[in-house]
Amino acid sequence: MDCTQILKDIKNKNFKPLYLLHGEEDYYIDLISNYIEKNALSESEKGFNQTILYGKDLDVVSIVNTAKRYPMMSNYQVVIVREAQDLKIDKAADLFQAYCENPLKSTILVLCHKHGKFDKRKKVYKVIEKAGVVFESVPLYDNKIPAWIDDYVKSKNYHINPKASMLLADYLGNDLTKITNELEKLMLNIAKGQEIGSKQVQDNIGISKDYNVFELQTALQKRDVLKANQIINYFDANQKAHPMVLILGNLFSWFTKILKLHYTADKSQLAKALGVHPFFVKDYEAAAKTYNLGKTFMAISLLREYDLKIKGVDIASGTTQGELMKEMVWKLIH
Repeated sequence: MDCTQILKDIKNKNFKPLYLLHGEEDYYIDLISNYIEKNALSESEKGFNQTILYGKDLDVVSIVNTAKRYPMMSNYQVVIVREAQDLKIDKAADLFQAYCENPLKSTILVLCHKHGKFDKRKKVYKVIEKAGVVFESVPLYDNKIPAWIDDYVKSKNYHINPKASMLLADYLGNDLTKITNELEKLMLNIAKGQEIGSKQVQDNIGISKDYNVFELQTALQKRDVLKANQIINYFDANQKAHPMVLILGNLFSWFTKILKLHYTADKSQLAKALGVHPFFVKDYEAAAKTYNLGKTFMAISLLREYDLKIKGVDIASGTTQGELMKEMVWKLIH
């Protein structure tokens, strides 16, 4: 079952007695569990019938005993176990499985298992799947993040410029919780209905307008050695915000799209072929003029070589990441 359907069912008071929310992406786990916490019971019912527990602070016996209680002056009680990945289920696996096989219909038990998948080989997984809802929260691929940002912003009655979406995606990565936190802070400073542009992103989130991945790509496309090195120096001095491995990943994605452009026969379908907003097609066409097919293959090969070097493979002792990046940039331009 997907997140939208789960939220719709909860809104319609169509509850299941068991919810296992697990996976590597925290955002959707929090979204569903928070929605249940806020909406399953009325405010008057929550005092006696809503319990928030934490996996590291309790054992399975405590959870089962809590889940077996009957609600007071309500049709349901809600029991949410946060950080359920810290719960030692194996110590009382039979007891927990027995409850899951015959859960109390008046209890809504929510297990929030973060930072990884629940072991699907365990018998209890199949039992929960049969009796309730299992939702796996999977990280989005990097190329899906800009569109996700667009949709999120639209859901809040704002608009965002395609370049601003890409800037956020490149700077924040695919951590949806981090992205939504930054967007919420950003929208506090912008009137509803207004378009969020690159300037607002740069001013409110602390992304430099001169030293970012977009500007590095432009410098490479224009063969501007000085500008490219200035950007690399900035990244090197701010490695916490701009880890070199992430910069390499962004450049690899950029050159891969340039390669796709060279192989796309129908140039009218470039946006679809490259998986980008039509706004960016002209930028990739300009880059393809600088990097013909042969140079694009060489660039991708260089990125692979320097990815290994930055990770410590086959480099001279004492060589810094900044020095390696400058050397790579020089080779990419020449």
